[in-house]
Amino acid sequence: MGAGQTLAWASSYYLPALLAQPIATDLGTTTVTVFGAFSLALLVSALLGPRAGRTIDRHGGRIVLAATNLLFALGLVMLATCTGTATLYLAWAVIGIAMGSGLYDAAFSALVRVYGQGARGPITGITLIAGFASTIGWPLTAWLEASFGWRNACLVWAALHLLLGLPLNLVLPRVSKALATAAAATVSAGPAAWAPAPAPAPAQDKLASMVLLSVVFAITWFTSTAMAAHLPALLQTLGLPLAVALSLAALVGPAQVGARLLEFGLLRKMHPLLSARLATAAHPVGAVLLIALGAPLALLFILLHGAGNGILTIAKGTLPLVVFGAHGYGARQGLLMAPARLAQAAAPLLFGMLVQRWGGDALWFSAALGVLAFGCLLAIKVDERR
Repeated sequence: MGAGQTLAWASSYYLPALLAQPIATDLGTTTVTVFGAFSLALLVSALLGPRAGRTIDRHGGRIVLAATNLLFALGLVMLATCTGTATLYLAWAVIGIAMGSGLYDAAFSALVRVYGQGARGPITGITLIAGFASTIGWPLTAWLEASFGWRNACLVWAALHLLLGLPLNLVLPRVSKALATAAAATVSAGPAAWAPAPAPAPAQDKLASMVLLSVVFAITWFTSTAMAAHLPALLQTLGLPLAVALSLAALVGPAQVGARLLEFGLLRKMHPLLSARLATAAHPVGAVLLIALGAPLALLFILLHGAGNGILTIAKGTLPLVVFGAHGYGARQGLLMAPARLAQAAAPLLFGMLVQRWGGDALWFSAALGVLAFGCLLAIKVDERR
């Protein structure tokens, strides 16, 4: 699943950062139009997320994830053969269907179906591997585009879905509904197994926690997507050459993985809510330092942003598990992430306009959002001793 997720993220989410300009030049349009098509894909994925979660709750993740490999391949072939704006948007709409059912939310739901309350460790393991998606994807996409053109780069990614991603997802285990129900009711021993509160929380508390988590996830996804789409260009506005900016941006992946190793080790003994609060503060701190001191602090910003994003990716899977429990996880996750996917859909266009207008000062906006997310996590009340 980790390798499959690496492929899925590298060939969709991280693609426009390097191919938007070549696509726009070839089709005689603007990068804004290309990012608009990417935003359409994210919007489609937001609409399909809840349904994908319910499907995994009922039938497991194996068939759903395998089907997305076929959809990714189809969408990438359509993208490689597009001839204008209409076919460009249609191709990204198909990719959006695959993204709505084939990225982390679906993988986390599949893991919870297998492991129940003990899914925190496997979720961390998956994100450790897939954390290298940008580190692998950006250099590989750049090399393919420079050597063979952007259309052939898309075809190579499509082939990898059929030759690598599809077989990997087809060997995932089948999990019956009875076994999934038993797993949801089981709490494994150890500090990584955080149980929900022993007594059901009042309905108003659950609703408040749902709203707060939705806001946190929306901000997290917005910032993550904005950086994925514009980080190389953002660093260039600070005076860094393209090669340096790309090299620094590629360090987001290792920073994510390093933080996830920390989460898997030292922070494993900490309640997920506490580690999420620390992670939420990382991007604002790094952004303020970069704005104040300029390009020499670019590396520190990359490391802080990547580390925070790495832990928050795990938190998207573990926080709903510890706050609400494993029963109905997939459907609930789809609802929680629907606003996040809408924010994600707006991120490429909105943050791109901010970068064009303000340059590096656009980070003030993402930093303010990070402070708001930190406040929302402070407002969530759980028994953090458990």
